[in-house]
Amino acid sequence: MPRSNSFRLALACALALSMTLAVTASAMAKGLQADLRVIGSGGKVLAEKPVTSADQSIATSTKATCFGPGNSGSGDSVQLKGNTAMGLLASGAKSTAALKPLSITDAFDFGLAVCGIGSSVAKGSSSWYLKINHKAQLVSGDAAKIKAGDEVLWALAKTEAPDYTYPDELVLSAPASAQPGAEFTVRVWAYDEKGRKTPAEGAKVTGAAAPTGADGRTTVTLSKPAKLAAKATGDLPSAKVAVCLEGNCPK
Repeated sequence: MPRSNSFRLALACALALSMTLAVTASAMAKGLQADLRVIGSGGKVLAEKPVTSADQSIATSTKATCFGPGNSGSGDSVQLKGNTAMGLLASGAKSTAALKPLSITDAFDFGLAVCGIGSSVAKGSSSWYLKINHKAQLVSGDAAKIKAGDEVLWALAKTEAPDYTYPDELVLSAPASAQPGAEFTVRVWAYDEKGRKTPAEGAKVTGAAAPTGADGRTTVTLSKPAKLAAKATGDLPSAKVAVCLEGNCPK
C-alpha cells in the first residue's frame, strides 16, 4: 500500500475512534436510563417509571438509625455513581415526592445502606431489598452496577424465621392490545431471590374473573384501556402492564 494511502487510513481510523469516544463521553455525561420501581410500607408503590441516572452528591442522615445504636449516618455528603442502583434511586427522588427524603447511613465498611425512602422506614424484621432484573443483589446499592434498560426494584419487605428469605416478586405478562369485551389470557410469574421464576398460583389480576391457576394463567375482559397488575398475599406486587383497546391506550 502506498505510504499516502496508509497515512489516510490511519487518519480515518483515528478520527473514527475520537468520534466514538466523544459520543461515549457525551452519553456518560447525560447519564443512563433504567426502570425504577420502589415498593414501600404495606406494599404501596412509591415509584414506577423510567429514570435517567447521573453522578451526584447526596447527604447521609443522622436519623438513619434502623441498624441500631452507633450505626446512623454521619450527616456527611457522599458521592454516588449514576451507573449504580443507589444512584438511580437518588436521581428518581429528585423528581418524585414520594421518595423524599432518602435516609441513608454511611456507618458500614461494605457501603451505603438505606433506612428510609419517603415515609417508608425499615424497622423490626423489615429491611430494604434490592433486585436488578429480578435478581437479588449481594452488595450495597452504591456498589450494585446497572446498565441502560435494566429493571431496578427497591422494596421494603419482611423476612421471617426460620429461613429469613424475602418474598417473591410477581411479574405479569399480558398482550399489548385486545378487543373490547373479548376475553384474553394473561400469565403471572413469581421470581425468587436468585431470579428463578415459577408460575404464580392464586394471584389476583386487574379485571380478571378469577385468580391465576397452577400454571399462573387467568383470563381478563376489558371494556376500556387499562393498566393491569398482579397481587398475591405475601408477594411483591407486579409492575403495571398497559393494554390498549382498538388503538386507544391507557394514560
